[in-house]
Amino acid sequence: MLRKRYIITLTFNDGVLFRTKGFVPDYRYTANFVDAWSIDEIVLLDITRPGEGRKESLYEAVQEFARRSFVPLAVGGGVRTIEDVRTLLSLGADKVVVNTQALREPDFIGQIAGLYGSQCAVVSIDALRHDDGSYEVMAEYGQKPTGLDPAAWARTAQQKGAGEIFLTSVDRDGSLEGYDNELNAQVAEAVQIPVIVSGGAGKWQDLVDGFQIGHASAVSTSCIYHFTESSIRSAKNYLKNQRILVRA
Repeated sequence: MLRKRYIITLTFNDGVLFRTKGFVPDYRYTANFVDAWSIDEIVLLDITRPGEGRKESLYEAVQEFARRSFVPLAVGGGVRTIEDVRTLLSLGADKVVVNTQALREPDFIGQIAGLYGSQCAVVSIDALRHDDGSYEVMAEYGQKPTGLDPAAWARTAQQKGAGEIFLTSVDRDGSLEGYDNELNAQVAEAVQIPVIVSGGAGKWQDLVDGFQIGHASAVSTSCIYHFTESSIRSAKNYLKNQRILVRA
C-alpha cells in the first residue's frame, strides 16, 4: 500500500508569504516554520494578481526553497505557457501546478505531460459549494464561475494527462474548520490519480478525516501553522497513532 503524504502549501503575494482566507490574502507571515526534513512535499503558490507584482518575486522564492529544501517542490500561480513551465523547472521546481490555463486550454495539460511526464502536471481545482449542496469549479483565483462539476473536471484533467489533482475548497480556505470531505470524496472517487486535498485543516484529526473520509492520497495544510506552535513531526505522530500509513 502506498504511504499517504503530508504536504505544506505556502502562498506568496509579490514575494511575501501570506495566509489566505476565502482565497484573499488575509495575514502577512514571515517566520520560517517549514521543517523540510519531515514534510513530504512543498506546494508553493503565487497568488499575486496580474499587474500587481513582479513575476521575478516568484522566481526568487522558488530558487530559495529549491536551495534550502530536500523534498519535492510543486509550484503554481500564473502558469500560462510552456515557457513558464520550463522556467520554473529550471529554477528547481519538480512539478508545476496549473489551474486557469488548464480550464482555458485543457490540452495544455497534455503538453506539459508530453514534454516532462505526467508526474510534472498537477491540475489545481478550486471548488465552491452552493447553497443547494452542489459544487462548481472556480477560475481566476477562485473568483470566476465555470459551470463545471469538480469531479467531472478532474476526470477530464486525468484524461488529458494530469498526474495529480490539487483540490481546494474555496469556502473552507483559511477557516480551520476542517476539510470539505464530501467534496474531497467525490473527486477522489472519480479518478485513479492521486488527489491532494486542501482548505480548512485546523487540528490533527482533520488530517485523519481527510484520508479516511475524504479518501485523499495526500493532505495539505497551511494556516494551521500560522496559529499554532505544533510541529510537522507532531502531526505525523498523530497520524501514525491513528494507523494512517505515512512516510517517516
